[in-house]
Amino acid sequence: MKAKTADKIATSVIVVLALFIVILLLGLLGFIMYRGIGHISWNFLTSAPQLLKGGGGIGPQLFNSVFLLVLTLLVTIPLGWGGGIYMAEYAKPGKITSFIRLVVEVLSSFPSIVIGLFGLLLLVNQFGLGFSLISGALALAIFNLPLMVRTTEQAFRAVPKEQKEAGLALGLSKWKIITSILLPVALPSLITGTILASGRIFGEAAALMFTAGMSSPPLDFTDWNPTSPRSPLNPFRPAETLAVHIWKVNSEGIGPDSKEVAAGASAVLVILVLAFNLSARWIGRVVFRRMTASK
Repeated sequence: MKAKTADKIATSVIVVLALFIVILLLGLLGFIMYRGIGHISWNFLTSAPQLLKGGGGIGPQLFNSVFLLVLTLLVTIPLGWGGGIYMAEYAKPGKITSFIRLVVEVLSSFPSIVIGLFGLLLLVNQFGLGFSLISGALALAIFNLPLMVRTTEQAFRAVPKEQKEAGLALGLSKWKIITSILLPVALPSLITGTILASGRIFGEAAALMFTAGMSSPPLDFTDWNPTSPRSPLNPFRPAETLAVHIWKVNSEGIGPDSKEVAAGASAVLVILVLAFNLSARWIGRVVFRRMTASK
């Protein structure tokens, strides 16, 4: 077989596989949106769920999902980016570095249910945090740290060495090189890793059932005191997220419109993930242009 013929065949196979993935994704999204988009309304997005009668919404669950995302990223980003920078720029080859990398790889292969049970035993019971948003955020931080560390390390290692050497030639300190030269170049990859981790936060249910809980107290959205039990900003209250609510309605829902609620909540979750991805990438491009002075 000639080289050009083999190249055309391989290219055609790759294109077909890529189109298949795109069609599969569009079909999945289309099916979810077709089933659920008609049930979305302002009342559905803002009202509390109903257990026995119809007409309930997903307001508290929607807020809990976004608030949990913020809390988790506040923990994950400093630790994940810091660990990745250490592995890429400071860690010297040796047994300790190899052991750390092995721990990261093993941790990334843990099922989410195992992380949830670990959070239940340590965070909820041993540390006395109870079923709360902070317990769920810490459990998800453990769940997402390997991804953040690996993407950060790879992003910094992908920066051309010539740029680092140019900074050293100018007499810049290592930290100045990291923050002013390497970080702007690695920022798009860092944002991609953060988006991937955020998508797992939005869609995670197994770990949150054992840490954040499967119910939410009545929330008073006029009370913004974080120490108040009914305040939506209280990180130590139980919180049922949107993904947990979808699972709960599908498996235990006895309301007359439970299937419609699950379909509408699924569509809202998909829209939420897409909106977050697009907005995060837009913000990343803006920050990248400002940090690099590029157009």
